Amino acid sequence: MSSKATCSDTAVGRPIRYGFTHGRALAYWSATVMVAAELGVGGLWDVARIPYVRDLVVHLGYPPYFLVLMGSWKILGAAALLVPGYALLKEWAYAGAFFTYSGAIVSHLVTGYALGELVPLTVIAALTVVSWSLRPPSRRTHRFAAR
Repeated sequence: MSSKATCSDTAVGRPIRYGFTHGRALAYWSATVMVAAELGVGGLWDVARIPYVRDLVVHLGYPPYFLVLMGSWKILGAAALLVPGYALLKEWAYAGAFFTYSGAIVSHLVTGYALGELVPLTVIAALTVVSWSLRPPSRRTHRFAAR
């Protein structure tokens, strides 16, 4: 019997593959699904330019057409995070998501507008970092064992 862990190991906390555990996989997928859902839904709202989002973006000082641009990239980023493979594309999606959320946080702080949005923006930015840091080796540009 091999001492190497395989995907068939089912106990929580036991290695699945490359030191990746079920708990880590659960945390990764939970964070990733939340980030992808926010990117996807937010992107659709941006592209549709729903009144709430349009008014918010205009109050922050951005032109309404900016929503179509950002929304399109958010939708593509959500897809990139969820599909298997394409590790380099995922890196770009994570970077884009983090730039989007950190930029939104700064925009709200600078303008003083809708400061109630800071908590959810900070949470989703943190979830983006969590998802990025917990991703399995198959979703990394360098396939080193997860630590």
